Amino acid sequence: MSRQRIVFLMSDTGAGHRSAANAIRAAMEQRYPDRYSFELVDVYRRYTPPPFKYLPELYPRWVNWARHSWGLGYWLADARYRSVVVMAVLGRLWGKGLRRMLAEHPADVIVCVHALFSRPTVRALRQAGGARPPFVTVVTDLVTAHAFWYDPAVDRCLVPTPDTYARGLTLGLSADQLRLTGLPVHPRFLKGLPARDEARRALGLHPTLPAVLLVGGGDGMGPVYRIARALNEARLEMQLIVVAGRNRALQRRLEAVPWRQPTLITPFVHSMPELMAAADVLVTKAGPATISEAVAAGLPLVLSGAVPGQEDGNVRFVVRHGLGTYAPGAGEVVRTVAAWLAEGPDGLARRAAKVRRCACPDAIWTIADEIHQQAGRSPASGGSRAADPVRVRWEAAPEDGWLW
Repeated sequence: MSRQRIVFLMSDTGAGHRSAANAIRAAMEQRYPDRYSFELVDVYRRYTPPPFKYLPELYPRWVNWARHSWGLGYWLADARYRSVVVMAVLGRLWGKGLRRMLAEHPADVIVCVHALFSRPTVRALRQAGGARPPFVTVVTDLVTAHAFWYDPAVDRCLVPTPDTYARGLTLGLSADQLRLTGLPVHPRFLKGLPARDEARRALGLHPTLPAVLLVGGGDGMGPVYRIARALNEARLEMQLIVVAGRNRALQRRLEAVPWRQPTLITPFVHSMPELMAAADVLVTKAGPATISEAVAAGLPLVLSGAVPGQEDGNVRFVVRHGLGTYAPGAGEVVRTVAAWLAEGPDGLARRAAKVRRCACPDAIWTIADEIHQQAGRSPASGGSRAADPVRVRWEAAPEDGWLW
């Protein structure tokens, strides 16, 4: 029997979209071996005209150097009717390319993990005529989900938190279309995460010194260099791991620093589970994928910043549920890390245990099962099938169990 084709619509504007698609793919390969084939399509790069096709390269620069304009644009478009107008314009501009994409990547199920692609792609499917494959949106923003995510024409919209579920209802989706699942986290964070000693040995780290992991997302965004230098000058009893991501200039600057503690500098890596397993503290911007991975790994978070608009809610989420703290700026990061390290191994262990109790281990499997369910539908059936009832433990305090 031929495999059914699942096509993911994503783009490398940040690493979270690709990470989500890869996590879902890995879960489905484990859950349903030999049932599906998978394609990840970077829609911006391959199927939109300039200047949109350059957004994977422009996005980190825009967020780093023009944060307020990004936030303003996000806010202006984040309303039901304004978002529909913007999407209609983009649908016209991108229509030819999206129709070509659909012809070049025939699918039995389309899974969209990027806010801007659902509505224009559904429009292109309608223009193509005939039966269309089931369409699933997986919202990869944790709390502050933009109106762009919510297209009432999709068959299923899978959301990570009650905030994003409620937003979907206010923007015209029905309860039958929405399902509260949690964010997709790669199964490697849930099964087979190495023990700390093993992870440190594999990375060549000191076996007992507390380890601080500093990450700026896949593109090395934010003040990673300033924070790394500030931690270095503080002369704390620790070791440091810095992920420079795809930012080669940042990596070269970091490698030129005379480090005062054991320090490991890495580029973009596929071994984030091992790095998180080796660490005691994670310093990062408030990206949703990194937050969810850290929670799965039981790694306390020091949030050094947030992308305006889309990540503001993530900061409140982390602080409210005791997953970490917000410490904007290099000085605040150093003071927080120093205070946490001063608690000693027992204090760090207590923080890790508190974070781990808030993990959502079933999210990725629920998402995989939802997509599998959609794959079993006839493309000609249209509409959406009601989601099975799901019980969600959310408002309980972290001591009582999972947040999702």
